Amino acid sequence: MKFNFNQQVVLVTGASRGIGRAIAREFAGGGARVAVHFQRNRPAAEETLGKMAGGPHGLFQADVADPAAVAALVAEVTRTMGGLDILVNNAGIFEEHPVTGVGYQDWQALWQRTIATNLLGPANLCHCAVPHLIARGGGRIINVSSRGAFRGEPDAPAYGASKAGLNSMGQSLAKALAPHGIFVFTVAPGWVETDMATEHLRGPGGDAIRGQSPLKRVAKPEEIARTVAFLASPGTDYLTGCIVDVNGASYLRT
Repeated sequence: MKFNFNQQVVLVTGASRGIGRAIAREFAGGGARVAVHFQRNRPAAEETLGKMAGGPHGLFQADVADPAAVAALVAEVTRTMGGLDILVNNAGIFEEHPVTGVGYQDWQALWQRTIATNLLGPANLCHCAVPHLIARGGGRIINVSSRGAFRGEPDAPAYGASKAGLNSMGQSLAKALAPHGIFVFTVAPGWVETDMATEHLRGPGGDAIRGQSPLKRVAKPEEIARTVAFLASPGTDYLTGCIVDVNGASYLRT
């Protein structure tokens, strides 16, 4: 599938590796100019940049859990790249905190950190990006959620809750922003073949993880990236508000 973004400016958060890197490369390969966001891992972000076609692209650092940093990020991207057409909210964290396995202080800290990064960060990014999208005559927002929003995450309940909130936020903003020509989509991956998942996939539980899908495998990052790029493409307006399950039917229970 070939996409043509014709020098549109795309901000991809959490683009230093994994799904975010694949998304950034997909957009770059389709002719977009990509703002590659990272929080701490500059070498990995620079590696992403070095593997991208076209350009000019740019590197931008920020902690998406910090509202002031989010505002500064969007301002810097739009200033240096000349505007913004597409926002991809991919950055997120997953930290285990079973309710019977952590103390109360740790429980509070983990919930606050997860919600701040996975839900409030994207919400603030949307708020800051929307005026720039309106100035372009419209645009697209794609949020990267998780099948955990549907299945629940017993060992990481804040993660599941944050992604369920992200789903709902996307639907709300789809209704609010459609009159402005801004369309909002959500993709919900399950397990993805990234470096963060390698230990689990190669470990003793790897076969069980792959067996969660009737395809007997996990997703490749490029499969998530192509879905995001498709939703960002012209002709998908009537899909606004959708949640696309890119998890090989692994969230379905038999």
